[in-house]
Amino acid sequence: MAALAAGSATLLLAACGGQQTTGAGDSGGDWKPTKPIEYIAPAGTGGGWDTLARTSARVLDEAKIIDRPMRVVNKPGGGGAIGWSYISQYPADAHKLFVTSPPILLVPLAGKSQQTYDDFTPIARLNTEPLAYVVKASSPFKTFGDLAAKLKSDPKSISIAGGSGPGSLDHVGLAGAVKAAGADASEVKYVPFDGGGEALTALLGGHAEAAVAGASEVTGLVKSGDLRVLAVSTKERSEILPDAPTLTESGVKYVFDIWRGVMGPKGLSQAQIAYYEKAYKEMTEHEAWKKESEKLGWTNAYLGSKDFGSFLHEQNKDLSSILADVGLKK
Repeated sequence: MAALAAGSATLLLAACGGQQTTGAGDSGGDWKPTKPIEYIAPAGTGGGWDTLARTSARVLDEAKIIDRPMRVVNKPGGGGAIGWSYISQYPADAHKLFVTSPPILLVPLAGKSQQTYDDFTPIARLNTEPLAYVVKASSPFKTFGDLAAKLKSDPKSISIAGGSGPGSLDHVGLAGAVKAAGADASEVKYVPFDGGGEALTALLGGHAEAAVAGASEVTGLVKSGDLRVLAVSTKERSEILPDAPTLTESGVKYVFDIWRGVMGPKGLSQAQIAYYEKAYKEMTEHEAWKKESEKLGWTNAYLGSKDFGSFLHEQNKDLSSILADVGLKK
């Protein structure tokens, strides 16, 4: 399985879906927004998408990078599918954008959304964050290798909690690591919860032996001494979990980034794409954004529209393979 590192995808010569345009340095043409921009977070408040939408909207507005206000609207449901369905009703409407991450690929692959990533226009990839594989501080598992060994010998004896549905973000990040460690990913007892917070509560309550969640979600409980991180999923160690080894350091050749970005409806013009692409590029270089990213454990991983589209295409192939391994691809 090819590693899913944010920067490792081989960029295709052809842009994905015919929607992309030139790089962020190109002119935005004559187009500018003429009214407030509806900025969709396809989930409830407080989660990763909501945090990304509200943080980026605030920086774009306060730094006066965008000519019109960014108005965040939450549209939860279906692992993101409700929000995507809404956006799909407004083709070529450049006053609607949405934040996104791997579920834009995973949910359709699992047959749970009528829209796929190819039904939208990539604008920019912004950042990445690692997954963290954690256990209670009192757990007998001291390393990811310990957990992997148990999963090889007796996979049904271990329940692992995650904050997304079967076949979505946490499940796939777990399945890929388990497969790379030599265990049967289809045998793992993955227990889904509605968000990382609930998954960690289940772990602390003794309802699971391990959990997988975003690094920013586990940091507080690691600092308090309640949880121990067995490994993180990125190529480099996480700045907010500096003592946690990577999977690679643990002898497991697997990398998985929780990338996040922005997309728009299908049919945007090159000038419209270039306007937003340039704005998000400027945002990622702004000091206010850098401070927020450091606080939240985000790593800058900017890609412009064309490269983001190619990245999505490569990711879709890799994730499709993982879902097939766990019997969840439709």
